[in-house]
Order: sequence, then structure tokens, then C-alpha cells
Amino acid sequence: MLAGSLWAASPLQPARAAAPEPAGAIATAGGAPARDLGRLHLDTVTIPQLQARMAAGALTPSELTRAYLKRIKAVDPRIHAVLRTDPSALRQAAASDARHRAGSVRGPLDGIPVLIKDNVDTRGLSSTAGSLALAGSPPASDAALVTRLRRAGAVILGKTNLSEWANFRAEKPTSGWSAVGGQTHNPYVLDRNPCGSSAGSGAALAASLAQVAIGTETDGSIVCPAGMNGVVGLKPTLSLVSARGVVPISAEQDTAGPMARNVVDVALTLAAIAERPAGDADTGAFVRAAAGRPTGSGGVRDLRGKRIGLWRLPSLGQAVDDVMTRATRRLRAAGAEVVEVTPPYQDRLAALEFPALLTEFHRDIDAYLGTREGPRDLAALIAFNSGHAAERTCFAGQELFQQALAAPPTTDPGYRAMRAELRDLSRRSIDETMAAHHLDAIAAPTNPPAWTTDCARGDNDVIPSSTPAAVAGYPSLSVPAGSAGELPVGMLLMAGGHQDAELLSLGAAVERRLHAWRAPRYLPTTGAEAGAR
Repeated sequence: MLAGSLWAASPLQPARAAAPEPAGAIATAGGAPARDLGRLHLDTVTIPQLQARMAAGALTPSELTRAYLKRIKAVDPRIHAVLRTDPSALRQAAASDARHRAGSVRGPLDGIPVLIKDNVDTRGLSSTAGSLALAGSPPASDAALVTRLRRAGAVILGKTNLSEWANFRAEKPTSGWSAVGGQTHNPYVLDRNPCGSSAGSGAALAASLAQVAIGTETDGSIVCPAGMNGVVGLKPTLSLVSARGVVPISAEQDTAGPMARNVVDVALTLAAIAERPAGDADTGAFVRAAAGRPTGSGGVRDLRGKRIGLWRLPSLGQAVDDVMTRATRRLRAAGAEVVEVTPPYQDRLAALEFPALLTEFHRDIDAYLGTREGPRDLAALIAFNSGHAAERTCFAGQELFQQALAAPPTTDPGYRAMRAELRDLSRRSIDETMAAHHLDAIAAPTNPPAWTTDCARGDNDVIPSSTPAAVAGYPSLSVPAGSAGELPVGMLLMAGGHQDAELLSLGAAVERRLHAWRAPRYLPTTGAEAGAR
């Protein structure tokens, strides 16, 4: 356990049916009286609204940062989403204060507090991937995306817990658990799982502990926590956000991406962290898209004339299917055409993906470990886990590590054929479906209702909707669609490569029509998952 981690500062208190403190009017953190900020609600305010207040002198970045630090202190002991806050956060905010006073604001993220998943290198902050093996010394430099956030003026608020090694260690892992951070809880129902591996980022946003957060995904690890925690998450087109300085699973699929409580904040964050996208003149297309303004290929102010293919996935249960049915009615009422589809090749993708990832993980984790203090390769990492009991307190297995160690190298012809087939079939599964039905996007349920967290059993997370876009390197976006009882369900939208701006534009229109976000109630448990609403 790391000294100073917020989850360890005080134990999880007995939960009550209501939130411990509403994310309501901003107050200062140090006991000093707060000025009246006009009932600014952290859980619903957007970055454009915050920047408008800052421009008018009604709010400062320091006040906003203190408000989020205060909320972390008050709320996070219930959910264990934040591993540590950045001691320099208030200094960063003070520098943003000065820029706002001088009229030299760097952009929409200047002064906006951001939480970063703990597998993203952040100088001065332990960046551990949840493992004690990396807990000894912080990385010497920032990941490329963190450098971009700092240049944009964002306040690096702290680091979020995650599923250790991004859920790529054991055959039966428990999402949201790490040896460094313990177990993250779902804010809606505390004995339910937040989904992995960006569990802390999703849960922190649901609890309004930051304005935006950064997650990472190989297959499902941004969009599933977004769906299960009732927030918005974008897995961008592969390589749109640099993976330099991010603990890897596979360079062929890994990407970091933005998460927030609304699509416009996701779009603004993507504009800050993205490399210049292929075929786009500038990253401003993402900003224009979420605001419903032209992106170069047309914004989406409403849904009239848009064609969406619904991939129902009945294997996720009747309650989830009911959410999709209700959401579809609302989209059709808004003028969208919704047709049911089943993307092809899914069984073959499922059979090929995991063996390919084993080979790629061995290559990529060895390269990353060579940049950090601690175990220098996968074999040494396996030995570290075997020798440290704290790494086995929830689950003991490291079967995936061992299988990766024995996997063929990336020079193996069989591996190369496997990855080529994966790339071809995943892209065809989306491209052919969209072409056959003249679609603007494919929609599917992001997640089942959150399962009960149980270290002995492990996860119950066979969720196929994220795989086509994840393997293809195409973008996917989860927006809140409704609830199964108390538990959120997301709608996953996916489209072709480098269609991120168009997908954000469509997602913003879907979000406005479904209007499905609701604040968590921090219930200790719930007896039923049926009865979607």
C-alpha cells in the first residue's frame, strides 16, 4: 500500500441510501467561507460553463480545484477511486488563475481538474499500473498525453485506481482491484463492480471527483467502466492519442482516451490530448462536433435522417435489452432510423484476439519495464508477484503473465497471420455492416448490470460489444442509455476509422435525446437488477 493513498486514509464507512454529500454548490476546502458561486453543481456543470464563469470572474481555477479536492476527501473513502492527489494541484491552479487574469488562457482545459489512470506515466506521481512492482519510484517523465494536458493548462488533480496491469494478469481477475489501491466500488451500488480496467476513472467521475478523467483501453476498458458507472467514455481511433508512456498490453490495440459526465467535455479533452488526426485540418473538429456545429463533414444538431444499426446482444440479459428498446423508441421519436443488425465474424474474432494479445504483451511489457525501476522484464515481474504476498490478497493467479511468457514471438509466421486476420475481419465486421445498411453508426449495449464484486469468483464480464472497434482500431463511444434497476447501462456507438468527430457529434445528439444520466445514490446493495427504466 502506498503511503498517502486516499483510499487507505480512512476505511469505507457504512453506506447510507443517499450520497454522503451532494455535488452541489462549490465551497472552499480549507475551512474558509466560500463566496457565493451561484449554485454551481459539480455533477452537471460542463467545461464551457466553467470557462464562461472563469471569464466573467465568477470562478477561479483555484476555487474549482479546492472544491474537487474537498469532494475527494469527503466522498472517496466510500469508493476508493483516487489513489493519490497531486501535491502541486493548487500551484497548477494558481498558475491558471494568473493566466485567466492576464487574458492568456491556453484553451478550454485551462484550469480544469483532470484525474489520470495510474498506468499513465506522470512525473512526480507514482504511476504503478496498480502493482507494487512499480510503486518504488515515479517515472522520470510524463506520458505524451500528460504533456499535452499540461500544455493545455489542465490541472493534474491526481491518479485513479485501476484493475491491476489493466486486467491482464490472471484468468479470473476482479475488476477494480489492485495491490496498490485495493478495491474500487461502483458509486451506484457499493457492492457492485465498476468494471475494468479504467475502474477508478469511471467511478471517480460518477462520484463527481473531477471534471474529466483519462482511461485506457485494449478491449472494453474505457467503454465498460463508462457504461457501468453511468458516464461517457471514448475509445479513440488507434494512434490518435499517443501511447508513449502508457503501460502496455498491445501496441496493436492500446489507446488512452477521455472520460467525463457529458460528451462535450469528452470532446474538449480529446482535442487537447490528440495528435493531429489523419485527414483533419485540426483537432477543433472534435469541439465543433460535440457542440453540433459543422465538423467539415457536417455536424449533427439532431437525429433526423440518421441511420443507426442496433446490435441487441440478448446474451447480456432482458433488463439490458429493455433499456435498448426504450432508448430506440426515443431515438426514433427524434427522427433517427434504427434497424437491427448483427455484425459478422464475431466468433472468429473472439477465438483469435486473446492468443495475439499474449504475444504482443510479452514484447510490449518488456520494452516498457526497461524504462522503469523495478522488474526489468516479464519473467522478473512473475518472480516479483510470487515473492510478495500483498499481490495475492484478492486473487493469486498470474496465468496470463505465464502464458504470455511462453507465447510465440511477434516474428512467428503464425502470429503474424493471426493479427492480419484479426485486423481484416474486425474492420470488415463494421465496414460491411455499415455499408449494407447505409448506417451512420452501429449501436449496442455497452455493459450488463454491474455484477457483485467477489474476489473468490472473479469477474462476470463477457461483453462482446467492444471487441470489433477495439480490434479494428476504430473509435467507439459509450453514452448513458438508462438503468436496470439502480445500475446504469450504456449505449456503445461505433463507426469507421478516423470518424471520431462524427461519432462525437452523433453521440452528443443521442445524449441530448436519451437524457439518461442520473446521480449515484451510494446504496450498500440492491436486491434486484430487473425492471429497466
